[in-house]
Amino acid sequence: MLTSYHVHSTHSDGLDTIRKLVEAAIDLGLDELGISDHYVIPEGGEPVCWSMPLDRLPEYVAEIRSARDQAGNRLQVRIGLETDFAPRTAEALAGVLNAHPFDYVIGSMHFLDGFPVDAHAEDWEGLTQPERNDVMRRYWLRMAELAGSGLFDFVGHIDICKKFGYKPTVDLSREIDAALDAIAESGMAVEVNTSGLYMPVGEAYPSRAILRQCRKKGIPVLVTSDAHSAASLTRGFEEAQRLISAARYTETAAFSERKMRLLPDRQ
Repeated sequence: MLTSYHVHSTHSDGLDTIRKLVEAAIDLGLDELGISDHYVIPEGGEPVCWSMPLDRLPEYVAEIRSARDQAGNRLQVRIGLETDFAPRTAEALAGVLNAHPFDYVIGSMHFLDGFPVDAHAEDWEGLTQPERNDVMRRYWLRMAELAGSGLFDFVGHIDICKKFGYKPTVDLSREIDAALDAIAESGMAVEVNTSGLYMPVGEAYPSRAILRQCRKKGIPVLVTSDAHSAASLTRGFEEAQRLISAARYTETAAFSERKMRLLPDRQ
């Protein structure tokens, strides 16, 4: 099967409506399309501008259901959500997720204790190298907490802290390994997110090394594009296919009603 699960519509920061995304997915020959708009409960202060308004979630779910009915047997449309993990908002988020019929929930971290991990290169440029090292170390420690929360079905852009090309100058292998162990124990999958190919770092999330570790630890994967438009629903999928094949994956994950199933990989 050909799926695209990490997809944003005009309900958050996407450029196209759910209807247009569905039409494009049918034209591309996708078997399953998942809409997964941003839903961020702020830790404090102002709402996040690229998140859907928190009170619009029922409307969002209803629109995806309507699109699924209209697509019929031409396309399976899944109800997803991309949500940010933070310890202080985890309990509130759990209540929200339990109140709606999601097929899957993506767990991501765009913020780390208020620091915007993937917003602008200038945010990282303003840090000293020891400070960057510390942010990246704490990012992976928090990733282990995300996995242990039990709130999510797969991890979004797992190493997005590399987005602007900054790399740690200290060894973080212990922290990364612990995070991957926690993900493996949780039963979650990790997406191979092709959007990183088009960012300053110039490589998919995760890196080849982390993807190989995922394979060794038995962590399932799926290919996504982090699409913010109909034109990018399968962007970079051929490169992602090469990456997962090189890592010796023979199956990819798909989701329905918060349950994972493993499908033969499209070689």
